[in-house]
Amino acid sequence: MEIYGDPTAGLTNWAGNHAYSAARLHEPESTEQLQDIVRNTGSLRVLGSRHSFNDIADTTGHLLSLRRMPRVFDLNPAAAKVTVDGGVRYGDLCGPLDAAGFALNNLASLPHISVAGACATATHGSGDRIGNLASIVSALTVVAADGEIVEFARDSNADVFSGTVVALGGLGVVTSLTLDLQPTFRMRQDLYETLPLARIADDFDEIMASADSVSLFTDWRGPAFDQVWLKRRVPDGDPFEPPADFFGATRATVPIHPIRRMPTAALTEQLGVAGPWHERMPHFRMDQMPSSGAELQSEYFVPRDRAVEAMRAIDAVRDQFAPLLQISEVRTIAADDLWMSTAFRRASVAFHFTWQPDWEAVGPVLAIIEAAIAPFEPRPHWGKLSTIPPEAVRSSYQRLPQFRKLLERHDPTGKFRNAFLDRYIFGGR
Repeated sequence: MEIYGDPTAGLTNWAGNHAYSAARLHEPESTEQLQDIVRNTGSLRVLGSRHSFNDIADTTGHLLSLRRMPRVFDLNPAAAKVTVDGGVRYGDLCGPLDAAGFALNNLASLPHISVAGACATATHGSGDRIGNLASIVSALTVVAADGEIVEFARDSNADVFSGTVVALGGLGVVTSLTLDLQPTFRMRQDLYETLPLARIADDFDEIMASADSVSLFTDWRGPAFDQVWLKRRVPDGDPFEPPADFFGATRATVPIHPIRRMPTAALTEQLGVAGPWHERMPHFRMDQMPSSGAELQSEYFVPRDRAVEAMRAIDAVRDQFAPLLQISEVRTIAADDLWMSTAFRRASVAFHFTWQPDWEAVGPVLAIIEAAIAPFEPRPHWGKLSTIPPEAVRSSYQRLPQFRKLLERHDPTGKFRNAFLDRYIFGGR
């Protein structure tokens, strides 16, 4: 391995909307090589699976990828925990877990994303009673700014641990994470079409509690949500049979892509066919690419008890943004106690938007949506696009001052700082 790495010219994120500006990319193959790179590099950020849509992972210094590092799968059945390496993707982890009789409590739409990157940005799945992916991390190992290995654990570092998991890449290079597990289970997906917005407003709580994971899809071009996806656990011998009608929506009889014009080959099995949790909980299959990447994404988290108000506010301005939209998804997430989590101390509803790949047109309509939901204190997804002023983002995180001190204590020279952290965490200091 060459300590100076390879040039990053032409390296972009998955969607292709962001070109990285770093001088070099390092891909160490051992912990020792990784420590040497950290010690000998002045400014450094870590790349995960490159699914962020903004500059959270970028730097004018050097980038580092963990994809060549040895895979770690250290299962502790008695404690119901597994320790994995910082570069593993969910799709590569879930199969071995299931084979060993265990499961994760939640997954995002895409199994292609890295565990460390998803947890660092509070990326989430769906469910009234299920926290985001970071909420099951019980310990992590980090290569800090001086190249030394630092361990954090929920039990032994209770005073600061809640600030270390969703660390936005500012704490150091996460080389391993320990995740809480549960016994394996099976799931089914049932889809419904054309759910009137009025029924959602009247029965939102009941609708979102009707399955373990509920997703509502709409293009915001009319007074109805086009699709409802219900993901339920299937206990042995469960006689459940979904009704033909769901709050006015009709049960689907053929597989459906969230974006109707797209083929369904990339989707996980639908139409009530039960299967392993990791082959139903994500929307998309690991062995398929969900799209060409020709899109932009935004997502906003508002308090769960303001969900209907926020939905009506978005609906009131739909004509101003719908022509640029590919699809929008609404999901719920349980509250957690992670300082920089978008669900910190508040159960949340997420409004996700997949846009046409045209930032010049999309940027102004984001401002329209953000103004409409401003009364509900929206928190933008850390890895997606937003025009909410940084000072407004900072003001919505009560523990941000403690988080800032945590980063400064473990990275006093700012080795892992970048323009994104300067804007949203350090306030330009």
